[in-house]
Amino acid sequence: MRILCVCLGNICRSPLAMGVLDRAAKKAGVQIEVDSAGTSDWHIGKPPDARGVAAAAARGIDISRQRGRQFTAADFDKFDLILAMDTKNLAHLQRMCPIDAMHRLRLFDPAGPIPDPYYGGPRGFEKVLDQIERAAGVLIENHVQGGVNAN
Repeated sequence: MRILCVCLGNICRSPLAMGVLDRAAKKAGVQIEVDSAGTSDWHIGKPPDARGVAAAAARGIDISRQRGRQFTAADFDKFDLILAMDTKNLAHLQRMCPIDAMHRLRLFDPAGPIPDPYYGGPRGFEKVLDQIERAAGVLIENHVQGGVNAN
């Protein structure tokens, strides 16, 4: 299964989600391919935010080698599940999405949007990581182990 995590700039939430989801899948013994992208072009080629890199490293996750990229229409064909970090990014993806791929779009966390920690301090990244870790467990159980069409 191929999963894409999408936020606005692809330097905070989606790289964290990619790292957490990859680790959760390995821990669960399931094989997935995870990538991340942003709906904007602001940070193409840039590394993740240093605060996110540090927060992830403190939990044993290395996201330092990831680089920002922008979501493209071709991603609808490449990925089985496209997970937006918040409702604004989900709406952006829905506007771009072909009708036959709409079933692939979801929020990363069905309990609610993952807030953007960019304008806050390091504690914001910790809180976002807590939410991402909880949601990743649910995603692995419901969508990967249960199949892409499971709810």
